Amino acid sequence: VQLVESGGGSVQVGGSLTLSCVASGDTIGRYCMGWFRQIPDREREGVAGIDSDGSTSYADSVKGRFTISKDNAKNTLYLQMNSLKPEDTAMYYCAAALVACHLGPFGYWGQGTQVTVS
Repeated sequence: VQLVESGGGSVQVGGSLTLSCVASGDTIGRYCMGWFRQIPDREREGVAGIDSDGSTSYADSVKGRFTISKDNAKNTLYLQMNSLKPEDTAMYYCAAALVACHLGPFGYWGQGTQVTVS
């Protein structure tokens, strides 16, 4: 499966952004889909995941502010981000795994989309 993210940009503190990840080559309904983020010189952080059955999980740092969802018919994954904080600034990556989200690893990655909050 190939993944292409979009929707990143610059936003003010407290603002909102919606990231999209369009998949091709396979159907995302078969996969655990996840969003990760990374700041230079820091380890990549898992942000949110959604299993093939629709169950979701979130990092504590984004619970209540971010919502992960998917549209299997459009083969697209989303990340709705509200109440954005400067510490949310990062490169955001879409990823897919052919196992349950809590098992990993994620074998398929997009190229990333930058989110800057200031």
